[in-house]
Amino acid sequence: MRVLVTDNVAQEGIEVLRRAQLEVEVRNKLAEDELCEIIPRFDGIIVRSATGVTARVIDRAGNLKIIGRAGVGVDNIDVPAATARGIIVVNAPDGNTMAATEHTMALMLSLARNVPQADARLKSGAWDKKAFVGVELRNKSLGVLGLGRIGSGVARRAYAMEMDVLACDPYISEERARELGVTLLPLADVFRRSDFITIHMPLTKETHHLLDDAAFALMKDGVRIINCARGGILDEEALYRAMTTGKVAGAALDVFEVEPQTTSPLLGLPNFIGTPHLGASTREAQVSVAVDVAEEVIAALHGELVKNAVNIPSLKPDVLKDVGPYMGLAEKLGRFHAQLLIGRLNRVEITYSGELAAFRQVEPLTTALIKGVLDNILQERVNYVNALLIAKNRGIEISQTRVDRAEDYTGLIAVKVISSEGEHELAGTLFRGDDARVVFINGYRVDAVPEGHMLIISHTDKPGIIGAVGTLLGEHEVNIAAMQVGRKRIGGKAVMVLTVDSPVPPETLEQITTVDGIMAVRMVSL
Repeated sequence: MRVLVTDNVAQEGIEVLRRAQLEVEVRNKLAEDELCEIIPRFDGIIVRSATGVTARVIDRAGNLKIIGRAGVGVDNIDVPAATARGIIVVNAPDGNTMAATEHTMALMLSLARNVPQADARLKSGAWDKKAFVGVELRNKSLGVLGLGRIGSGVARRAYAMEMDVLACDPYISEERARELGVTLLPLADVFRRSDFITIHMPLTKETHHLLDDAAFALMKDGVRIINCARGGILDEEALYRAMTTGKVAGAALDVFEVEPQTTSPLLGLPNFIGTPHLGASTREAQVSVAVDVAEEVIAALHGELVKNAVNIPSLKPDVLKDVGPYMGLAEKLGRFHAQLLIGRLNRVEITYSGELAAFRQVEPLTTALIKGVLDNILQERVNYVNALLIAKNRGIEISQTRVDRAEDYTGLIAVKVISSEGEHELAGTLFRGDDARVVFINGYRVDAVPEGHMLIISHTDKPGIIGAVGTLLGEHEVNIAAMQVGRKRIGGKAVMVLTVDSPVPPETLEQITTVDGIMAVRMVSL
């Protein structure tokens, strides 16, 4: 079997492939036309970030069984096209964990002791000790936003340096936090109490500009900020204002909202440290990701299980025949729940009823559902192979029950999510074999197609509410495509589900909450 390796993947990974008796061809700087021409000869391909494995390339890849990304992000790979062709896509999510963890610590220490500024001053010919008096990390409070692999690694090292480690992560258990020596707190309390704040969260619509003017206003005067996660989580204009007023004593960014970045006004501030996205740039990390992805490629080509699949791994034909039609529904129910979730996730209870109860295996559906819950709220990449392990490591309990009867439905997936702030339930089914529907929300019967942008509104069942909401949306040029209302009795509580053509702006959501009788409003995008 033949494997194509591009983008200067570390030699150590190539040697792993050759020791497994695979024929390896190394080609760098391949344009799409060149790749389309040669890809039919290969059973596997390994890339870094430069080579694009597009739908056109995949369409030409008649023998391709696996695409390996020597790194984390797979933006340069058309994953849906690969999945449609039955090609496994794998990455190496753990290979750069230590590099990013250590880079965070390096920036934190540099901030505390003014290392880059003192170095630059000395090299300019000035011996200036008084200008660079620093602070110690010992006995300072470190706020860690996100306790994934990297955040947890930073927390452990900060604890060893006698820092008081605070953290905000609603998807990790108190028990796991205690093991790390971390105190879990709400986000606002982390802002208020921290001397240093380090970001280790994914960039989502919820975390975009999470650190803005309002967030900086909550923080201590003289706080120091580090971001080695994703650009865009931190509002750079707000950071600039906070640094020029003295609210923020110093900041160190390895990532920017727009990259490459050489013109940001932050770069002109003496209390700012910037690095050009070096979090994964160590020799050891490059070797590690190359070896990791090479081993995954070998396993896949030998028909063995791969642990870092980005798309769905192969299922036996009889199992796929049963659960295949329900996989998309299960993942959408999980993604739906993730966007309704408030507080720390503690438990997920799944009930399979009707024909689902008779399936030989429903575990792939459970995995798809948990992947949907975790995928957009965690920094680490969640896939069908590691979703249950990630949930277990974070102390999230999962129960799975089968019930023969499914009321009026051929098959029904009912999911209850229990968090520190309460619980909510969803249930979904398939009509005519492949038409996914959400049919219950918190016990209220609805009939909603889980796709696009959906507004979920809990309210009192009384005249005028639907009209008021429609008027507000119309005033903000948000078009309603479909509407469902579920209630149990006249004048009681009800739930309104509006499918809209575009996301509803936050200020509009805030206005909707002021309508008399509205109890809660959530925006869900699928």
